[in-house]
Amino acid sequence: MTERLRPDRLRLGVNIDHVATIRNARGGDHPDPVRAAEIVAAVGGDGITAHLREDRRHIRDGDLARIQSATGLPLNLEMAATDEMLEIALRHAPHAACIVPEKREERTTEGGLDAAGQHNRLAPICSRLADAGIRVSLFIEAEERQIEAAMKLGAPVVEFHTGEYAHAQIDGDSEKMARELRRISDMAALAAKNGIEPHAGHGLTYENVQPIAAIPQLAELNIGHYLIGEAIFVGLENAVRRMRSLMDESR
Repeated sequence: MTERLRPDRLRLGVNIDHVATIRNARGGDHPDPVRAAEIVAAVGGDGITAHLREDRRHIRDGDLARIQSATGLPLNLEMAATDEMLEIALRHAPHAACIVPEKREERTTEGGLDAAGQHNRLAPICSRLADAGIRVSLFIEAEERQIEAAMKLGAPVVEFHTGEYAHAQIDGDSEKMARELRRISDMAALAAKNGIEPHAGHGLTYENVQPIAAIPQLAELNIGHYLIGEAIFVGLENAVRRMRSLMDESR
């Protein structure tokens, strides 16, 4: 079995949204997020994440099929729980669909999905995605009630929002950082105990990724904004390789 296919290897999914953000700032086709996907595949990434937002601020509809055909990496489509996004997901049949909260005015996804409070809205969407063979993921806070909701919805994957942990690191609040790390670790163990595969993402950087990556139950980290930002200075290849190395050192 190759290193890349080892079942105990922490996977790295790279979110390429902000390559498209730069493209859209001027219009036209450059830089092309598909080229970013190809680079991620070439340097050891395990998956591509793309968020098709209601306002199409970065990834566009036409990008999805091109990304899927460009590499053999699985596509994780981040999407709001809307009828429009459900139909798009069913049409493109990505490997996974991660349902996220979405507000038009936010700069990026802020906080986790309230799966517990939106069960009735989410249930038919999760069901239709699963029936189509699309792996359902819920982007949630690391809370017991949200994991219980994921179980009721039949979601095989949850992705924990690591934003509060990341903000604590930026603020130099080591106590809060430790609390958030412990909370994520405890909930990852709870999810795994109940047959749900836990992932994590949001605000992860070279400086804060290793304690998260060391949580043994986590199967995947999804990282985007930081890697695209670093790529401006060192290139996307080097940025992904460095993150991959830090994650591997943690295991």
